[in-house]
Amino acid sequence: MNNESIIKVACIQMGISDCDKKANITKALAMAKEALSRGAEILVFPEVFSTGFCYDNMELAGEDENGETVREMCDFSKEHKCVMIFSIIEKQVSSTGPDYFNLGFCMENGSVEGIYRKTHPFKKEKQYFSAGDSLFPIVLEKRGITIGLQICYEIRFPEVSRKLALMGSDILVTIAEFPSPRGHIWRTLAIARAIENQIPHIACNRVGSSSDSSFFGGSLVVGPSGNVIEEAGDNESIIISTLDLGATGKIRNEIPVFEDRRTDLYLK
Repeated sequence: MNNESIIKVACIQMGISDCDKKANITKALAMAKEALSRGAEILVFPEVFSTGFCYDNMELAGEDENGETVREMCDFSKEHKCVMIFSIIEKQVSSTGPDYFNLGFCMENGSVEGIYRKTHPFKKEKQYFSAGDSLFPIVLEKRGITIGLQICYEIRFPEVSRKLALMGSDILVTIAEFPSPRGHIWRTLAIARAIENQIPHIACNRVGSSSDSSFFGGSLVVGPSGNVIEEAGDNESIIISTLDLGATGKIRNEIPVFEDRRTDLYLK
């Protein structure tokens, strides 16, 4: 294996106390330190990990791109020279009142390298969140790795991960609060998205419960051929995997899915 193509990744599968930002950040960073002690360079957290969906107090939970969660994560990322991938409840204030987005971040060594606003809110989320209007991967400049970030419900849309792959993603990352009883769906889709696009997939879910849902965990890291490298159960845990990003080229040479696509037949 080419050492330059090797990266160690972690999924922080944690329980979330709805609306308790301080407690969630404290827990997340403690788990992050453990992941770093085990050699991880890229740390992935569940969707809106610092607040949960906090529908009862969106005003309190929401923050901008320089808010408490982002500052804490940036400081940690800078101190430990690591990559952090997560989302927050973003609050944008205008003359017509606040507008909320599910805002994803990729930060590297303390620098925000890219953001992504969830484009497919799910069911109840539509009552509270606006949808993002763009879809593109995020480049980690220092490591020379491109991340295709999608959020929860978007794992059900093969078009999302395919576009991210076509735009050069090296790793697909899904951050989620995927609820019970859909564990079999989550696992199947996580594996399928890796197989279809022939890239590794880090799918990081939460555990525990909120006011209206429970969560089964089941986070997993899938290789580019669809092999499950690591998989979590239903408790708080950290899964660590070593990925060889060079494997993608070998698999695509063996089975040239992207070369064999018939774009003349597909919807544009």
